Amino acid sequence: MKLMTVGTSSLEMAVEQTGPDNGDPIVLLHGFPYDPRCFDGVIERIDDGTRRILVPYLRGFGPTRYRSAHSFRSGQQAALGNDVLELLDALRLDRATLVGYDWGGRAAAVVAALWPHRVRGLVCADGYPIQNISTSSMMPGDVELEHQQWYQWYFNMERGRAGLEKNRKAIAEKLWRLWSPGWFDAKLFEREAQSFENPDFVATAIHSYRHRYGNTPGDPALEPLERKLAEQPKITVPTIGFQGENDRVNPPSTSEGKEEMFTAHYERRLLPRVGHCAPQEAPEAMAQIIEDALRLTGSLG
Repeated sequence: MKLMTVGTSSLEMAVEQTGPDNGDPIVLLHGFPYDPRCFDGVIERIDDGTRRILVPYLRGFGPTRYRSAHSFRSGQQAALGNDVLELLDALRLDRATLVGYDWGGRAAAVVAALWPHRVRGLVCADGYPIQNISTSSMMPGDVELEHQQWYQWYFNMERGRAGLEKNRKAIAEKLWRLWSPGWFDAKLFEREAQSFENPDFVATAIHSYRHRYGNTPGDPALEPLERKLAEQPKITVPTIGFQGENDRVNPPSTSEGKEEMFTAHYERRLLPRVGHCAPQEAPEAMAQIIEDALRLTGSLG
């Protein structure tokens, strides 16, 4: 594995690469609050020596940095998706297989929806994760879901911003334990928690959780993309969705009935005894899903 820095319009993005530069590209995208270490077990299983496996640190995490002190510290979905597109551009990759969950799954889905010609296949958690911001502030979920998303309401208050700044590691550990009941790896958490010390971690996260409910403006430069996402574009690339049966923040019900949002091959797989972060909880199962997606897209041409 090698660590490199890839320049985009707003970031110096840190990216870990396993495999040769001319290999078939697979991009693995982590969520909040996690980092690339969550994919280590998956990479061990899918690295066959011919694939170019790329795992970026998302904006606000680890060694990834904004290029300017004046850059908008945005965590909105358009920013996350555009980062992936610009990563592909910078590396001169015509197409890649995209794999992600949580923030990373949303980023992958945004690219698949808006620039399908750049995506060979999609492996994505939570059904159709592109946010419908126009309705999010007016349409609550069921009571249990609202309860599990307490941290989002907390982050929408200044008290929550201060709390995340002061207690970022403790809050992240609390979320890990709540979202994946019965699973916690203390050593892995300590390794990933280092990425939360990024100086822009708090600003990026707070913006993400406020923008999705329409409680703060987005980056004006990304407004054209947000308008396209507001139309809830369908995904036209082959997709395998996955969901942990024990996910306590995005329970299986949140990914049900999403078939109409996909016009190519789509299937949904439930992972028993798995919580929110399937790559680190069930790397063997995730590796099998990725292998199946690669075979599927290969057979489709």
